[in-house]
Amino acid sequence: MDKIRMTTPLVEMDGDEMTRILWQMIKDKLILPFVDLKTEYYDLGLLHRNETKDQVTVDAANATKKYGVAVKCATITPNKQRMEEYPQLTEMWKSPNGTIRSILDGTVFRAPICIDAIKPVVKNWKKPITIARHAYGDVYKSVDFHTEEPGECTMTFKGVSGEEHTVCVQKVDGPAVWQGAHNKDKSIRSFARACFQYAVDTKQDLWFSTKDTIAKIYDGNFKKIFEEEFEGYKAKFEELGLTYFYTLIDDAVARVIRSEGGYIWACKNYDGDVMSDMVSTAFGSLAMMTSVLVSPDGTTEYEAAHGTVTKHYYKYLKGEKTSTNPMATIFAWSGALKKRGELDGIAALTAFGEKLEEACFDTLNAGIMTRDLVGLVDEGFTAKAVTSEEFLDAVAQRLQEKLA
Repeated sequence: MDKIRMTTPLVEMDGDEMTRILWQMIKDKLILPFVDLKTEYYDLGLLHRNETKDQVTVDAANATKKYGVAVKCATITPNKQRMEEYPQLTEMWKSPNGTIRSILDGTVFRAPICIDAIKPVVKNWKKPITIARHAYGDVYKSVDFHTEEPGECTMTFKGVSGEEHTVCVQKVDGPAVWQGAHNKDKSIRSFARACFQYAVDTKQDLWFSTKDTIAKIYDGNFKKIFEEEFEGYKAKFEELGLTYFYTLIDDAVARVIRSEGGYIWACKNYDGDVMSDMVSTAFGSLAMMTSVLVSPDGTTEYEAAHGTVTKHYYKYLKGEKTSTNPMATIFAWSGALKKRGELDGIAALTAFGEKLEEACFDTLNAGIMTRDLVGLVDEGFTAKAVTSEEFLDAVAQRLQEKLA
């Protein structure tokens, strides 16, 4: 068959370890045979980021702003252990996701990929729960240091007008650690608007939670801005029969567990990071979750919400076959291709992305799964554990039939 032609490239960000291996397999088996793929390629593998002093990450983010749609592979954020593992690293480079999110000023929406054979651990969850994660600031843009002696730490803001504000953080009588975090009203406002608009677009209720009883000014500012922005969406929410409400993060957790699902839960940056992992695992697997970064101007970046699957990568290097779940990475590609087709008016490209997802569901519903899912299926369903390559081959076969 003729390959589907693209007119505008996707920004393609390659990654690390096992997900990098799967990335190429997915392209070779599920995309290149059917699509005349056009991408602007950026290698965000850890060693290449080190070689470019992380400039490649900045370049990839700016290219995403230029072309409007990107697809990203999972990447390593080095810690002390990784510095020992990769002695050639010259610096403990920051999270590439954090850098990209900062440049794009977007909100990350994450939702579980659900199948009938796997019921959520929380038995009353009937519908997917979408996590809306603020993608700027807080601990991800913080500065920190350690001190050894007794003393006092202060925090000072110097305005361009010359006015200064200083507060005492704490007086200590011995060694201590310190951290300074920030966020910007502009980014919080973009986060709020993105959440309200996404709720309208997907016709889902919106919950928002922080801890303004403790962080009265910091988290209180998030709450205030959300209330201000909701005024512009209130009429539309009422028209669609949607609800917006704010509650404390601890109360939200209790409500979420008791709920049936089917809503958007908006969280600050770190809360969203943690809760998206909780939700995805409770629904089935970290590898069964979509993740899309949406900027105020409509720029989108699709990625897998999980890590680089290091354990499987070392097995792969030994020549062993692995049963690594590629679903989240496949859906990153399908989501990006559907969006590119939508923006460029290429119906065939959008339809291809939809059929690729259908082929994945057909494969899973036939009981062909990676090992992480087989142990989760309910009684009455029969599932067979296959390798990553066998799973992709099974998806490719069903995709071929759908496109024929």
